[in-house]
Amino acid sequence: METIDQIPITKIQRATKIVKTGAKVGVNYIKYYGNRLTQEQEQAKKTLNNANANDIYDGLKNLKGSALKVAQMLSMEKSIMPAAYVEKFSLSQFSVPPLSPALVNKTFRKYFGKSAHEIFDKFDTTSVNAASIGQVHQAEKDGKKIAVKIQYPGVAGSISSDLSLIKPIAIRMFNIKGKDSDKYFKEVEEKLIDETNYILEVDQSIEIAKACKHIPNMKFPEYYKEYSTDRIISMEWMNGLHLTEFASQNNDPVLANKIGQALWDFYMYQIHVLRKMHADPHPGNFLVSKEQELIALDFGCMKSLPDEFYYPYFTLSEKENINNRSLFEKKLYELEILRSDDSKKELDFFKEVFHDLLSLFTQPFHTDYFDFSDKIFFDALSNMAQEFAQKTELRKYNGNRGSKHFIYVNRTFFGLYNLMHTLKATHIEIKSPSVLKKIA
Repeated sequence: METIDQIPITKIQRATKIVKTGAKVGVNYIKYYGNRLTQEQEQAKKTLNNANANDIYDGLKNLKGSALKVAQMLSMEKSIMPAAYVEKFSLSQFSVPPLSPALVNKTFRKYFGKSAHEIFDKFDTTSVNAASIGQVHQAEKDGKKIAVKIQYPGVAGSISSDLSLIKPIAIRMFNIKGKDSDKYFKEVEEKLIDETNYILEVDQSIEIAKACKHIPNMKFPEYYKEYSTDRIISMEWMNGLHLTEFASQNNDPVLANKIGQALWDFYMYQIHVLRKMHADPHPGNFLVSKEQELIALDFGCMKSLPDEFYYPYFTLSEKENINNRSLFEKKLYELEILRSDDSKKELDFFKEVFHDLLSLFTQPFHTDYFDFSDKIFFDALSNMAQEFAQKTELRKYNGNRGSKHFIYVNRTFFGLYNLMHTLKATHIEIKSPSVLKKIA
């Protein structure tokens, strides 16, 4: 297995790696323009996407940290990203080159003053799971099987510099402009900094596990503070299949609905009762046990929902409110989608676009039960996203739209919808009693 003995830490080292990756992408575009002369445009574009996905992922995987985390976030956007990017970037969820045993031992000595073998009765220096910010090892202590997550060296200190390198590309891609654009990047930066604070993650994990233990068919690991630091987490080892692996093997629709209902209730309880949520809903963070329980892992990325965002956002999840013109417009202002300095053309454009978008996106909330296996719904989401990206008006108008809270809330719902679709959950109770009784 390929391992890493050193991770680029300094801004110059990381910038050099990103510039080299950019140069490879530039060469791919030159080849693309040549291929268009000899190939059909669709085939030429597919070749370009495959080449870019490979080169970008290969360039980022050894950087680790926020650069790779961005790839992980993009891999969840199945309705927006080309398939080549989704497929390649999804490897960042739980399959990237791990740290070498020597670097693992060096990390333990830095934070505990002793090696892993001096702390645990048994410790496997070969990682069983490597992702964007940390990797997991198997250990034993006093007869207990333990999962030990080690953060990659230098990740926490490189977040700001990584985002500063990515920022110009994001501004160009998403038409972000205006004096308030920094609030979006600040939101991402703050969440990434939270994710590197493993003491915070342990506290959040214990809090959520305690609050959500009543949800049927949900299970959470126990966390061991005495074997954890701000860069190392120790928790109970949980056996199960990653959610995508489970879904690919499962042929029982009843079981798919059972796991899907647990996942849905888990999120609805967090959102509507706790007013904070697990904002990293990718398959690597969920397991399905042989006892048919959903296991939730990794609470490093938690998003709080302040009242000023929660109420207008979920007011517009109700169909009658979306179709109430005056209320709809009022809530769009509260959500910072409409602005006081908008022209009439801008107001008309964004009201129409977001009416169409929300009418589709909130469909699961318009019924008592929803079929998340519905291909028509997900194709419509994908088509709308593509149409939205191609609207020429967006190039003329200020693309800097919406509250900063949209970044992680929308990411969470896109991720949740995709997980439910992957499970082929066909009969999900949207307002489950296990959630509603707590709200009441």
